[in-house]
Amino acid sequence: MAPEEFILLGDALWLDFVNSARGRTVPPADRFPDPAAWARWAALQHLDLGDSVPFGEVLELRTHLIGLAESLHHGRVASSAVIAALNRHLGLSAGHQQLTRVGGDWRIRFAASRPPAALEAIARSAAATLAEARVAVRRCGAESCSLFFTDDTPTGSRRWCDATACGRHGGIERRRGAHR
Repeated sequence: MAPEEFILLGDALWLDFVNSARGRTVPPADRFPDPAAWARWAALQHLDLGDSVPFGEVLELRTHLIGLAESLHHGRVASSAVIAALNRHLGLSAGHQQLTRVGGDWRIRFAASRPPAALEAIARSAAATLAEARVAVRRCGAESCSLFFTDDTPTGSRRWCDATACGRHGGIERRRGAHR
C-alpha cells in the first residue's frame, strides 16, 4: 500500500470514506477502483469487513454519503434517501439497550454485542455527525481540492482540510492576487 494511497483528513470516519472519491486534483482519482482498494482502506481504518458485502453496496453507500456531505456543506437538510440508507446500515447492529450512569444522571444507550462491520461503523460515524449540532461539514477552500472535513471550531472558521497542504497554497494565491 502506497503511503499516499488514501487521504485521511476528514476528522470523521464517514468523511474519510466520502473523500475516497475526492481529492486535491481536478478531476480527483477514485481511491476505490476495485474491491481490493476498499479492503486496504478498511484495514487502514481498522474496520472489520466480516461478512463481506458486495462492492456495489459499498459504492452505493458512498454515493449517498457524498450527497449528505454536499447537503451539509451547503446548509441543507439530509435527504430521506440518505437517512434511509443510514438507518438500513444502523439496523444491522446487534445488541441491546442498557442504563448507564453518566455524570450522576441515568442514560439509556445502545450496547453493541459485537464490533460493528465496516459499513455499520461508517453509518454510525455519519449519524453521529448529523446528531451533533455544533459540528459543521465543510469542503476545503483550496481551489483544486474537493475534500470534506468537519469544523468544530468555536467560530466555525476552519477553511482548509489541511492547513499545510491547502492553507499555505491558498495564502500564496491570495497574496498573488493582491499584488496584481
